[in-house]
Formats: sequence, structure tokens, C-alpha cells
Amino acid sequence: MYICQLFDIMSLKEQLDINKIPSHIAIIMDGNGRWAKKKGAMRIFGHQNAIKAVRAATEGSAGLGVKHLTLYAFSTENWNRPKDEVDALMRLLVSTINSEIKTLQDNNIKLTTIGNTNELPTSCQKELQEAIQATANNTGMTLILALSYSGRWEITNAIKALARDVASGNLNPEEISESKFSSYLQTANFPDPELMIRTSGEMRISNFLLWQLAYTELHITEVLWPDFREDDLFQAILDFQKRERRFGKTSEQVN
Repeated sequence: MYICQLFDIMSLKEQLDINKIPSHIAIIMDGNGRWAKKKGAMRIFGHQNAIKAVRAATEGSAGLGVKHLTLYAFSTENWNRPKDEVDALMRLLVSTINSEIKTLQDNNIKLTTIGNTNELPTSCQKELQEAIQATANNTGMTLILALSYSGRWEITNAIKALARDVASGNLNPEEISESKFSSYLQTANFPDPELMIRTSGEMRISNFLLWQLAYTELHITEVLWPDFREDDLFQAILDFQKRERRFGKTSEQVN
């Protein structure tokens, strides 16, 4: 009884086992449009109010010692949304990168991207490159923005590159393995996520890191992304720490 009461009093952060913090967390930031609709506003209002959630997830992860945080910011399918919304999102992306560089520097966070960023407007590409260069020497957490990204797009491009190397004689087909294929992916320099968080309660992975999520623990929360705060991050990690990760083995083998 006393132990239960103690856990009720302890903050979520205090309940975490600091030795079992996932090294790589990925987040599908979902629910901006529904959040705005509940407020009687346009969808872009939800995107504008999601910046606090991005900051909370980023600073919260960095503070716990997470090594990599990947945020699914804009998918290849998102280009099919109404032009006004896409244009507004691109403008918001530029202004957000400008305003958040200080936060990245203050937290020793290195910024990088995955995705077909060549499709982004020139102004977005410029701001991204400046932010990436400005934070290149930071040695803390790496923040990975998935922009104009999808898992199928990434896998298709990896297959094309691999096929070119086979055709040119630089790669023997017999040398192709899971690790060799992984080296052709945009995430080649990062470990696979240990924990994937999706907000808004949707039970799907939406073409996100299809290869990399093979054994990732999933945490689905009903919280809409603009309302996501550090306690929601801590709750997801606490849930992760209660899981038994077997990777195909039995409980007896793991233990």
C-alpha cells in the first residue's frame, strides 16, 4: 500500500530508470488538424501551436540522455494536402527553424534531416542547411527531422542504389545482407528506434521508418500533438521500460 502511494506522489520523471532510457525515440506528430477543429480554427492553427510540443519532446529527450530523436514532420503524401495548407506549413517550417536554433545550441543538439528535402521550397532548404551547419559541432542529442519522407520512398531509393552498385560490379549480390541493405538507407548512421510514439490515438505507422521499426516498441497516446508535453514523453518511456523486449526469443532465454 505504501509503495503504491509513493509512486502516486513521485513524478513520472522520478519513476524512470535512468539506465534504461531508449537511445533512439521516433515520434509521429499527429492530431494538429483535429486540435484546431476542436478550437473552431483552421488546420494551420494546430500546426502553429505544435511548436511547444516539439520543444517539449526535444528538450525532454535531450535532458534524459536520449541520443537520437526522429520527428516525422512532413511525409511525401502530405504534398497532396490543399495547397494553402502546404504553403502555410512551409512558411511555418522556415520561421520555426529560425526561432529554434538558439534552443538547439543551448541544449547541445545537432540537427539533421532524412527525406527528399530537394522537394522543399528553396527558402526551406536554405534555412535547414544553415541550421544543420550551425549545430554540426554539437555533441549531445541528434534531432532528425523527417521531411518529405516516407518509408516506401526510402526503401525504393535504397534498392535503386543497391541495384546500380550490382550492375556496375561494385557489389556482389551474394554480399547483400540486412546490414548491407541498411547501409543504403538514409538512416545508415543511426541505430533503429527503440521506442516509437504516436499521438492522437491512431493505430498505424503511416509509412514511417518501415524497415527500421521492425522490433521497435510502440506507444500510442490519445493526446493530440499540440497538447504533448514532457510528462507525456516520460509516460511513454515508463511504458517502454515495463516491456520485455524478446526479439523473437522466449522469456526464459531473455532472462
